[in-house]
Amino acid sequence: MERKKVIQEAESIMETYCKGCFLHQHHKEEKGRRFAHRFCITQCTVGKKIKSIGKELC
Repeated sequence: MERKKVIQEAESIMETYCKGCFLHQHHKEEKGRRFAHRFCITQCTVGKKIKSIGKELC
């Protein structure tokens, strides 16, 4: 995929699913920003999808 299209796809997914995410906000309040970010990357299905899309940029 073209670099620009990959970035647009990731942005689209984040705008649709991640903006205002209850789980991220809950974890951020309870366990901190770092934990919430790590949760999104390693355990959230949307975060895993974004991570796989990001690997296409390399």
